[in-house]
Amino acid sequence: MGEKANPESEATPPVHKWAPAVVLAWLIPGGGHFLLRRPGRGGLIAACVGAMFLLGLMMRGALFQPQTGDLLTTVIYCGGFFGNLMSGIFYLLTVWLGYSQPDVAGHVHDYGTKFLVAAGLLNVLGMVDAFEIATGKKD
Repeated sequence: MGEKANPESEATPPVHKWAPAVVLAWLIPGGGHFLLRRPGRGGLIAACVGAMFLLGLMMRGALFQPQTGDLLTTVIYCGGFFGNLMSGIFYLLTVWLGYSQPDVAGHVHDYGTKFLVAAGLLNVLGMVDAFEIATGKKD
């Protein structure tokens, strides 16, 4: 009952072991899993993140830009930008190709904006999963 865990077994492996998988998982959703030879998970993550991002674009959702002001504005706009950015190549290509929708009133546009952010947050979960597989904490 009060048995201590071995601190060496809890230590995180060196960065060079897990960083390539995590960076690839951010840049190309599911890419970290393909690198770690988990193509089923990688394909599922790529399909889900891609579908959510595409649906958000089709609903003409707005992409967030970092903006400061009062606390609530800062949290919403910087958090939304972070969520968009975590979509990796989908976000980078969309911005590079000049996609820009104004933030207009309407349910469809609002849901589209939320889908764009949720795609990035889903990719963050994929990145965490790739990290845990690369560090040996998960199979």
